[in-house]
Amino acid sequence: MSDKIAEMAMISLDDGVTMPEISFYLDVTKKDACEAVNRAIKNEENIFLANPDRRDAAKANAFYNIGVIARIKQFVRLQNKSMRVLVQTVKRARLIDVKKGEYYICRVQDVEEIDDIGEDEEKAIITVLKDKLKEAFDNGLVKNNVTYREIKAFKSIRKLVDSMADYITIPEEDRQELLEELNIRVRAMRMIQFVEEGLSIGRIKKEIMDKVNQETAARQREYVLKEQMAIIKKELGDDGVESNAREFQVRLDNAGCSDEVYAKIQKEINNYKNIPQNVAESSVTANYLDVMLSYPWNVSTEDNNDIQKAIDILDKDHYGLEEVKDRIIDYLAVHILSNKGELPIICLVGPPGTGKTSIARSIARATSRNYVRLSLGGVRDEAEIRGHRKTYVGAMPGRIVQAVIKAKSNNPLMLLDEIDKVSSDYKGDVSSALLEVLDGEQNKEFNDHYFGVPVDLSNVLFIATANDISSIPGPLLDRMEVINISGYTENEKYHIAKLYLVDKTREKNGLDRKQFKIDAGAIREIIRHYTREAGVRSLERNIDKACRKACRRILTGEIETAKITKKNVEEYLGPVKYRDDSGDLGDKVGIVRGLAWTSVGGVTLEIEVNVLPGTGSIQLTGQMGDVMKESAYAGMSYIRSLKESLKLGEDYFTKHDFHIHIPEGAVPKDGPSAGITMATALYSAIFGVPVSGRTAMTGEITLRGEVLPIGGLKEKLLAAKMLGIRKVLIPEKNDPDYRKLDEEITKGMEVVLVSNMGQVLEQALIR
Repeated sequence: MSDKIAEMAMISLDDGVTMPEISFYLDVTKKDACEAVNRAIKNEENIFLANPDRRDAAKANAFYNIGVIARIKQFVRLQNKSMRVLVQTVKRARLIDVKKGEYYICRVQDVEEIDDIGEDEEKAIITVLKDKLKEAFDNGLVKNNVTYREIKAFKSIRKLVDSMADYITIPEEDRQELLEELNIRVRAMRMIQFVEEGLSIGRIKKEIMDKVNQETAARQREYVLKEQMAIIKKELGDDGVESNAREFQVRLDNAGCSDEVYAKIQKEINNYKNIPQNVAESSVTANYLDVMLSYPWNVSTEDNNDIQKAIDILDKDHYGLEEVKDRIIDYLAVHILSNKGELPIICLVGPPGTGKTSIARSIARATSRNYVRLSLGGVRDEAEIRGHRKTYVGAMPGRIVQAVIKAKSNNPLMLLDEIDKVSSDYKGDVSSALLEVLDGEQNKEFNDHYFGVPVDLSNVLFIATANDISSIPGPLLDRMEVINISGYTENEKYHIAKLYLVDKTREKNGLDRKQFKIDAGAIREIIRHYTREAGVRSLERNIDKACRKACRRILTGEIETAKITKKNVEEYLGPVKYRDDSGDLGDKVGIVRGLAWTSVGGVTLEIEVNVLPGTGSIQLTGQMGDVMKESAYAGMSYIRSLKESLKLGEDYFTKHDFHIHIPEGAVPKDGPSAGITMATALYSAIFGVPVSGRTAMTGEITLRGEVLPIGGLKEKLLAAKMLGIRKVLIPEKNDPDYRKLDEEITKGMEVVLVSNMGQVLEQALIR
C-alpha cells in the first residue's frame, strides 16, 4: 500500500458505480457537487468519485471505502446553474476521511493492486473473459456505453475486467465488489462468475417462456381463459358474470319473444358466460343483451273500445279539426268491430302552431295507447333509423326501436315529428330507411342492424307531422294518408284561446281566475293586431306575456286583480304590431294583389308593373323563383296575343321595357299560383286601366289564357279576409275545395270562380 495521501474535492455518485480508465459524461445538478467541480477546475486538481454506502441506514454520509480518482476533461455550464462534465477516471483509491462544508472535502490514499498471475494462466483467463463477453453481447446483457470491439481488443486482464464491469449489465453491488477487489486474479474470477449468473438467469427465463408457449400451444385458448377466469373469481369471491347471465336468462324466459329472437338471445347469453369480465367484449355483449331484453316483445296496451269516450276526448282537447277527428274515429270503429284493421299511417300537414303535435297526444289518449315522440328534424344518418351493427364501438339501436323501448309497449302511438325535414348525405338516405318503417307490408319484419333479428312494427300507430308537403319525397309520401290542417279563422282562434290557452298560460304563471281575467274583446284585439299567423303559437305567447306583466303588477302591489280589456291591452302588450291595411286598398294602375301559400300559412303580396321606354326587355325583381319567372313570361305572351295589343302599334313591345316587381325583395318567393296576378298587372299597366284595390286573386295561367287550379285555398282566403279584401278570384277547378270551406271563412267576401283570363280581367279591372 502506498503511503501517499492526497486531499481533494469529492462528488457522491447516487446513480451508479464507475470503474477506472473509463470516460463518461456526468450531469452535476446539486449545489455542493457543482462547488466541488468548480474547485477542481479552478485548482486544476483531480476529483474523487465515491458511492454512498446504504447498507447501514443509521449512518449518515457513509461511503464505500474504495472509489476512483478522476480528471475533468471538459465542462459546460447550463442555464439552471447545473453543469455537464466529461470525466476521465484514473485509478482506484481508498477513502480515509471526508468532511462536509459547502462541498465534500476528502483525503484519499493510493492502493496497490495484487498481480501474481502467470503468463499461461493470464492467456487462459483472457480467453474465458472474452468468451463470456461475446456471450453477454449475443444475449443482450450490455449497457452499450463502450463498443464491443474496443473491449475485445484489450490484452490486459485488469483493463479487460474493469471495462467489462462497466459494459455488461450487472447489479450495482456486484460492480462495487469488483471495484473494491484489489487482487486481479480474484477480480477476474468474480467477473466470470457474475457474467455466468446473468447468462444463467437469461437461460432460465428463456426456458420458462418456451415452456409456457408450449403449454399454451397445447391447450385451446378458450380453456386457458376459463381456467384464469375461474381462479380470478375464486380469489376475488366475485361471481358477477354468472349472476348477470342468470338474470338475463330469467328475463329471456319471461320476454315472450319469437323462437328466432329467443335463439339469438340465448346464443348471446352463452357467449357472454365464456367471456372474461375484464375484456371489453364482455361489456359490449352485456349492453346488447340488456337492450334486447328491454324491448317489449310481448307487452302491449289494450285499445279503447268505447267509441263515445274517444269522441269526447278528441272534442275536449281540440276545437274544430273535424276531418282529423273523423279519420281517427273511423279507424277506431273499424278496429272495434273487426278486432283488426290495418293501422293507418297519418301525416298531418299544416303551418306551425296549428296543433299537430297536440293532436297526436290526444289520439294516444283516445286510443289508450302509450305516446312517444320522435323528432326527425335534421336527421342525416341512415343509421339513426336502422341502428348500428353491434360490432362497432358505441353501437346502439335505431331511434325507432329506442322509441318503442321508451314507450314500454309494442303498440304505442309514435309521432314522427317534422318528417319533411329529414335529409340525406354520404351516410345514407334517411327517407329510404323510413320507407320500411312506414310500409305496412314491410314493417312486420323491420330490420334493425343492432338487433340483427326482425322487429314487428305493424302494431305501432304511426302519425307524422310536416309543415310543407312538397319537401317529403314521393315514395315516402305514398305510404302515408295526408290530412291537411289549415290555418285557423279569427273565430276559431278566439274559441281556442278562450277554451284552452288562457287557462293554460294562467296556470303556467301561477295565477288563479281571480288574479287574472281577460275578456272577449281583449282576445279578439290580440288576434287582430298582435298576431298574424295561421296557428295560435304567437297568440299563446302574447297571452303569456300579459300573464307575466300581471304577475309583476300583483307582486309590486300595484293591482290585486289583472283585468285585461280591449282598451288596456296596450298596457300589457305594448303598441299594436299589425294595423288594418284597408286604407291601402285603393284602385291603382299596374298594381294587383295576389294570394300565396307558405309553410307558415297564407299571405298576400302586391305585384307591381311599370312600363318604361326601352328596347322590349322584361325585368323581374323581388327574389322570384324559376316557376314565378315563367309565369311572368307566360303572362306577357298572353297579353301580346290579345287583339287589343294590335291597337298599341307594331313597335310598342320593342320600344318599351316592362319591370315586374314584388315588394319585400329580401324574402324569396316562388310558386305556381301567381300567373293570373302578373298577367292582370301587365294588362293594367300597358293599357292604363286601374285594378280594384279590394280584389285579390290566385291561379296559374297558360299561354292560351286558361286558369289552372292551385293549393292552399283556405289559407289564402284567410289571408285575404284578414286584410279586408271583398272579392277573391279563384280557379273554377278549385270549386270542390271551395265547397268544403266553412261559411265563416267566406262570409263577407265575394268568391268568384274563373276559368280564363277574360273573366279575370272582367272582374278585376275598373273600366
